[in-house]
Amino acid sequence: MRLKSAIWVSAFLRRCMVEGIYGAVVRKGAEEAGAVHVIVDHLDGTCHLFSPAPGASYDEEGERRWMIEARPPQGTGDAMALLERRIRFDPDIWIVEVEDRKGTAGLAEQP
Repeated sequence: MRLKSAIWVSAFLRRCMVEGIYGAVVRKGAEEAGAVHVIVDHLDGTCHLFSPAPGASYDEEGERRWMIEARPPQGTGDAMALLERRIRFDPDIWIVEVEDRKGTAGLAEQP
């Protein structure tokens, strides 16, 4: 069973909070099925931008699949510029930003 986007975002931010990672919703999208994009700010001027993987959005276990659209040395401004262009085509997207100096907040690119 797939979670609604709003529930997944809430659970992701809660997990981050438990791990001591600050996060917030930058842009709220469609509650049921809005695409979720996650910016992981490394607090050094660089970030990763995770977006839904093309093709199947979920793996065999029902977990979301991700692709990295921006990686260091790109900054959050670059990631937001890319997402602003996306919003023109899909106004239902979610943008979540977390601060994780050490990694990618538990997200990983999947083949």
